[in-house]
Amino acid sequence: MPKMKSHRSAKKRFKMTASGKLKRQRAGKRHLLTSKSRKRKRNLGASQVHPADAKRMINLIDV
Repeated sequence: MPKMKSHRSAKKRFKMTASGKLKRQRAGKRHLLTSKSRKRKRNLGASQVHPADAKRMINLIDV
């Protein structure tokens, strides 16, 4: 039986934190930034994956 492959696109989108949680980027920080306020752009940084979805994402990454 060959080795299982990890989901490459998920591996690029999510990073594990030191405490074992998943980090993700928020959508909306690629273009049309002139119409968005500084505060809004600042808050569009990294956030955590919701715990309800995290287990599924970890399975995709760590096959």
